[in-house]
Amino acid sequence: METKSVSVRDGAFTTKYLTGGNGPPLVFLHGAYGLQQMPLLDRLAQHFTVYAPWHPGWGDTPDDLDKLDDVIDLAIYYQDFFDALGLEHPIVAGHCFGGMIAAETTALCSRCISRLILIAPLGLWRDDAEIPDIFTIGPAALMPLIWNDPQSPLAQAMLTPPDSQEELGRRMLERQQSLAATGKFIWPIPDKGLKKRIHRIQVPTLILWGASDKLVPAVYAEQFQSRIPGSQTVIIPDASHMLMLEAEDRVLGEIVRFAV
Repeated sequence: METKSVSVRDGAFTTKYLTGGNGPPLVFLHGAYGLQQMPLLDRLAQHFTVYAPWHPGWGDTPDDLDKLDDVIDLAIYYQDFFDALGLEHPIVAGHCFGGMIAAETTALCSRCISRLILIAPLGLWRDDAEIPDIFTIGPAALMPLIWNDPQSPLAQAMLTPPDSQEELGRRMLERQQSLAATGKFIWPIPDKGLKKRIHRIQVPTLILWGASDKLVPAVYAEQFQSRIPGSQTVIIPDASHMLMLEAEDRVLGEIVRFAV
Protein backbone atom coordinates (compact mmCIF):
# COMPACT_ATOMS: atom_id res chain seq x y z
CA MET A 1 0.00 0.00 0.00
CA GLU A 2 1.23 3.51 -0.77
CA THR A 3 0.21 6.87 0.62
CA LYS A 4 -1.32 9.40 -1.74
CA SER A 5 -3.33 12.59 -1.35
CA VAL A 6 -6.24 14.19 -3.20
CA SER A 7 -7.80 17.63 -3.19
CA VAL A 8 -11.44 17.58 -2.01
CA ARG A 9 -13.99 20.40 -2.30
CA ASP A 10 -11.83 22.55 -4.55
CA GLY A 11 -8.87 22.44 -2.19
CA ALA A 12 -10.73 22.90 1.09
CA PHE A 13 -9.32 19.52 2.13
CA THR A 14 -6.16 17.71 1.15
CA THR A 15 -6.94 14.14 2.09
CA LYS A 16 -4.28 11.49 2.56
CA TYR A 17 -5.17 7.89 1.88
CA LEU A 18 -3.56 4.49 1.54
CA THR A 19 -4.16 2.76 -1.74
CA GLY A 20 -3.13 -0.31 -3.65
CA GLY A 21 -4.34 -3.36 -5.49
CA ASN A 22 -6.46 -4.22 -8.48
CA GLY A 23 -10.13 -4.93 -8.94
CA PRO A 24 -13.37 -3.22 -7.93
CA PRO A 25 -12.89 -0.07 -5.83
CA LEU A 26 -13.26 -0.59 -2.08
CA VAL A 27 -13.16 2.38 0.30
CA PHE A 28 -12.25 1.48 3.90
CA LEU A 29 -13.19 3.95 6.66
CA HIS A 30 -11.17 3.59 9.84
CA GLY A 31 -12.33 3.59 13.45
CA ALA A 32 -11.97 6.08 16.28
CA TYR A 33 -8.25 5.58 16.86
CA GLY A 34 -7.17 6.41 13.34
CA LEU A 35 -5.93 4.64 10.26
CA GLN A 36 -3.28 2.04 10.78
CA GLN A 37 -1.53 -0.07 8.21
CA MET A 38 -2.94 -3.53 8.86
CA PRO A 39 -2.43 -6.87 7.12
CA LEU A 40 -6.11 -7.02 6.18
CA LEU A 41 -5.80 -3.96 3.91
CA ASP A 42 -2.88 -5.52 2.06
CA ARG A 43 -4.80 -8.75 1.64
CA LEU A 44 -7.93 -6.94 0.46
CA ALA A 45 -5.73 -5.31 -2.18
CA GLN A 46 -5.30 -8.77 -3.74
CA HIS A 47 -9.00 -8.64 -4.67
CA PHE A 48 -9.91 -4.94 -4.78
CA THR A 49 -8.42 -1.55 -5.46
CA VAL A 50 -8.35 -0.31 -1.87
CA TYR A 51 -8.69 3.32 -0.80
CA ALA A 52 -8.26 3.90 2.93
CA PRO A 53 -8.45 7.62 3.81
CA TRP A 54 -7.68 9.39 7.05
CA HIS A 55 -10.85 11.12 8.25
CA PRO A 56 -10.62 14.93 8.29
CA GLY A 57 -9.18 15.91 11.68
CA TRP A 58 -7.16 12.72 12.14
CA GLY A 59 -3.48 12.31 11.35
CA ASP A 60 -1.80 15.57 10.40
CA THR A 61 -5.05 17.45 9.58
CA PRO A 62 -6.42 18.65 12.97
CA ASP A 63 -7.55 21.97 11.47
CA ASP A 64 -9.91 20.17 9.09
CA LEU A 65 -12.30 19.48 11.97
CA ASP A 66 -13.39 23.11 11.90
CA LYS A 67 -14.63 22.64 8.33
CA LEU A 68 -17.20 20.01 9.33
CA ASP A 69 -20.17 20.46 11.63
CA ASP A 70 -21.58 17.02 12.35
CA VAL A 71 -22.03 13.42 11.20
CA ILE A 72 -24.15 14.44 8.22
CA ASP A 73 -21.49 16.89 7.06
CA LEU A 74 -18.84 14.17 7.30
CA ALA A 75 -21.02 11.75 5.33
CA ILE A 76 -21.50 14.33 2.58
CA TYR A 77 -17.74 15.00 2.63
CA TYR A 78 -17.20 11.34 1.71
CA GLN A 79 -19.43 11.73 -1.33
CA ASP A 80 -17.10 14.58 -2.35
CA PHE A 81 -14.11 12.31 -1.67
CA PHE A 82 -15.54 9.65 -4.02
CA ASP A 83 -16.05 12.32 -6.68
CA ALA A 84 -12.52 13.65 -6.25
CA LEU A 85 -11.11 10.19 -6.94
CA GLY A 86 -13.57 9.49 -9.74
CA LEU A 87 -15.03 6.52 -7.89
CA GLU A 88 -18.40 5.43 -9.24
CA HIS A 89 -20.37 3.08 -7.02
CA PRO A 90 -17.49 1.88 -4.84
CA ILE A 91 -17.83 -0.81 -2.21
CA VAL A 92 -17.68 0.95 1.16
CA ALA A 93 -16.49 -0.76 4.33
CA GLY A 94 -16.09 0.74 7.79
CA HIS A 95 -15.05 -0.36 11.26
CA CYS A 96 -16.59 1.05 14.47
CA PHE A 97 -16.81 4.84 14.01
CA GLY A 98 -15.91 4.32 10.36
CA GLY A 99 -18.81 1.87 10.08
CA MET A 100 -21.14 4.54 11.43
CA ILE A 101 -19.95 7.00 8.78
CA ALA A 102 -20.17 4.34 6.06
CA ALA A 103 -23.79 3.68 7.04
CA GLU A 104 -24.63 7.40 7.15
CA THR A 105 -22.99 8.00 3.76
CA THR A 106 -24.96 5.15 2.20
CA ALA A 107 -28.23 6.25 3.80
CA LEU A 108 -27.79 9.69 2.26
CA CYS A 109 -26.91 8.38 -1.21
CA SER A 110 -27.47 4.66 -1.78
CA ARG A 111 -27.15 5.12 -5.52
CA CYS A 112 -23.55 6.29 -4.96
CA ILE A 113 -22.44 2.95 -3.46
CA SER A 114 -22.56 -0.62 -4.76
CA ARG A 115 -22.15 -2.62 -1.55
CA LEU A 116 -21.79 -1.83 2.14
CA ILE A 117 -19.70 -3.70 4.72
CA LEU A 118 -20.20 -2.78 8.38
CA ILE A 119 -17.67 -4.12 10.88
CA ALA A 120 -18.91 -3.70 14.47
CA PRO A 121 -20.29 -0.23 13.65
CA LEU A 122 -21.41 2.49 16.00
CA GLY A 123 -24.54 4.50 15.23
CA LEU A 124 -27.42 2.90 17.12
CA TRP A 125 -28.19 2.83 20.84
CA ARG A 126 -29.86 0.41 23.24
CA ASP A 127 -30.47 1.28 26.87
CA ASP A 128 -30.06 -2.40 27.75
CA ALA A 129 -26.65 -2.59 26.03
CA GLU A 130 -24.95 0.72 26.65
CA ILE A 131 -21.71 1.36 24.79
CA PRO A 132 -18.87 2.31 27.20
CA ASP A 133 -17.54 5.85 27.12
CA ILE A 134 -14.29 5.50 25.17
CA PHE A 135 -13.26 9.03 26.18
CA THR A 136 -12.75 8.05 29.82
CA ILE A 137 -11.25 4.57 29.32
CA GLY A 138 -7.48 4.22 29.43
CA PRO A 139 -5.59 1.82 27.16
CA ALA A 140 -5.25 -0.91 29.81
CA ALA A 141 -8.94 -0.84 30.74
CA LEU A 142 -9.89 -0.88 27.08
CA MET A 143 -8.11 -4.17 26.41
CA PRO A 144 -10.73 -6.64 27.77
CA LEU A 145 -13.45 -4.71 25.93
CA ILE A 146 -11.94 -4.98 22.46
CA TRP A 147 -9.95 -8.24 22.53
CA ASN A 148 -11.27 -11.76 22.92
CA ASP A 149 -7.95 -12.66 24.59
CA PRO A 150 -6.34 -9.57 26.13
CA GLN A 151 -3.21 -11.61 26.86
CA SER A 152 -2.60 -12.57 23.25
CA PRO A 153 0.57 -11.29 21.57
CA LEU A 154 -1.50 -9.09 19.26
CA ALA A 155 -3.31 -7.47 22.17
CA GLN A 156 -0.23 -7.04 24.32
CA ALA A 157 1.62 -5.40 21.44
CA MET A 158 -0.79 -2.47 21.80
CA LEU A 159 0.39 -1.91 25.37
CA THR A 160 4.10 -2.32 24.67
CA PRO A 161 5.72 1.11 24.88
CA PRO A 162 7.97 2.19 22.00
CA ASP A 163 11.73 2.31 22.40
CA SER A 164 12.03 6.10 22.37
CA GLN A 165 10.35 8.81 24.43
CA GLU A 166 9.85 10.77 21.23
CA GLU A 167 7.80 7.97 19.70
CA LEU A 168 5.85 7.52 22.94
CA GLY A 169 4.99 11.21 22.96
CA ARG A 170 3.91 11.05 19.33
CA ARG A 171 1.61 8.11 19.98
CA MET A 172 0.04 9.75 23.01
CA LEU A 173 -0.60 12.94 21.07
CA GLU A 174 -2.07 10.97 18.17
CA ARG A 175 -4.39 9.09 20.53
CA GLN A 176 -5.59 12.30 22.16
CA GLN A 177 -6.13 13.94 18.78
CA SER A 178 -8.07 10.94 17.48
CA LEU A 179 -10.32 10.88 20.52
CA ALA A 180 -10.92 14.62 20.32
CA ALA A 181 -11.87 14.30 16.66
CA THR A 182 -14.16 11.34 17.35
CA GLY A 183 -15.80 13.23 20.19
CA LYS A 184 -16.91 15.98 17.84
CA PHE A 185 -19.10 13.47 16.00
CA ILE A 186 -20.29 10.99 18.67
CA TRP A 187 -20.09 12.59 22.12
CA PRO A 188 -21.83 12.01 24.51
CA ILE A 189 -23.32 8.90 22.88
CA PRO A 190 -22.97 7.61 19.30
CA ASP A 191 -26.67 8.05 18.47
CA LYS A 192 -26.90 10.96 16.06
CA GLY A 193 -30.10 9.98 14.30
CA LEU A 194 -28.97 7.09 12.10
CA LYS A 195 -32.10 5.19 13.20
CA LYS A 196 -34.18 7.79 11.32
CA ARG A 197 -32.23 7.28 8.08
CA ILE A 198 -30.98 3.71 8.11
CA HIS A 199 -34.01 2.41 6.19
CA ARG A 200 -32.73 4.41 3.22
CA ILE A 201 -29.80 2.00 2.81
CA GLN A 202 -30.87 0.08 -0.29
CA VAL A 203 -27.68 -1.74 -1.27
CA PRO A 204 -26.47 -5.27 -0.44
CA THR A 205 -25.05 -5.04 3.08
CA LEU A 206 -22.80 -7.35 5.07
CA ILE A 207 -22.60 -6.93 8.85
CA LEU A 208 -19.61 -8.51 10.65
CA TRP A 209 -19.31 -8.73 14.43
CA GLY A 210 -17.09 -10.42 16.98
CA ALA A 211 -19.14 -12.59 19.32
CA SER A 212 -17.27 -11.42 22.42
CA ASP A 213 -17.23 -7.69 21.60
CA LYS A 214 -17.72 -5.79 24.86
CA LEU A 215 -17.21 -2.31 23.45
CA VAL A 216 -20.05 -2.48 20.93
CA PRO A 217 -21.91 -5.65 21.97
CA ALA A 218 -22.95 -8.11 19.30
CA VAL A 219 -26.63 -7.59 20.16
CA TYR A 220 -26.37 -4.49 17.97
CA ALA A 221 -25.88 -6.72 14.93
CA GLU A 222 -29.54 -7.70 15.12
CA GLN A 223 -30.52 -4.02 15.33
CA PHE A 224 -28.60 -3.18 12.18
CA GLN A 225 -29.83 -6.23 10.26
CA SER A 226 -33.47 -5.62 11.14
CA ARG A 227 -33.25 -2.01 9.92
CA ILE A 228 -31.31 -2.55 6.68
CA PRO A 229 -33.47 -4.34 4.10
CA GLY A 230 -31.95 -7.57 2.82
CA SER A 231 -28.77 -7.30 4.90
CA GLN A 232 -26.88 -10.33 6.16
CA THR A 233 -24.99 -10.80 9.41
CA VAL A 234 -22.01 -12.97 10.31
CA ILE A 235 -21.11 -13.32 14.00
CA ILE A 236 -17.52 -14.50 14.34
CA PRO A 237 -16.69 -16.67 17.36
CA ASP A 238 -13.52 -16.18 19.40
CA ALA A 239 -13.26 -12.57 18.26
CA SER A 240 -14.10 -9.22 19.81
CA HIS A 241 -14.10 -5.63 18.57
CA MET A 242 -10.70 -6.06 16.90
CA LEU A 243 -11.98 -8.92 14.76
CA MET A 244 -10.03 -7.66 11.74
CA LEU A 245 -6.86 -8.64 13.60
CA GLU A 246 -8.11 -11.54 15.73
CA ALA A 247 -10.00 -13.26 12.91
CA GLU A 248 -8.28 -11.81 9.85
CA ASP A 249 -8.71 -14.90 7.66
CA ARG A 250 -12.42 -15.19 8.44
CA VAL A 251 -13.09 -11.47 7.93
CA LEU A 252 -11.21 -11.48 4.63
CA GLY A 253 -13.08 -14.57 3.45
CA GLU A 254 -16.47 -13.11 4.29
CA ILE A 255 -15.72 -9.82 2.53
CA VAL A 256 -14.43 -11.56 -0.61
CA ARG A 257 -17.38 -13.94 -0.68
CA PHE A 258 -19.80 -11.04 -0.36
CA ALA A 259 -18.21 -8.45 -2.63
CA VAL A 260 -16.25 -10.14 -5.41
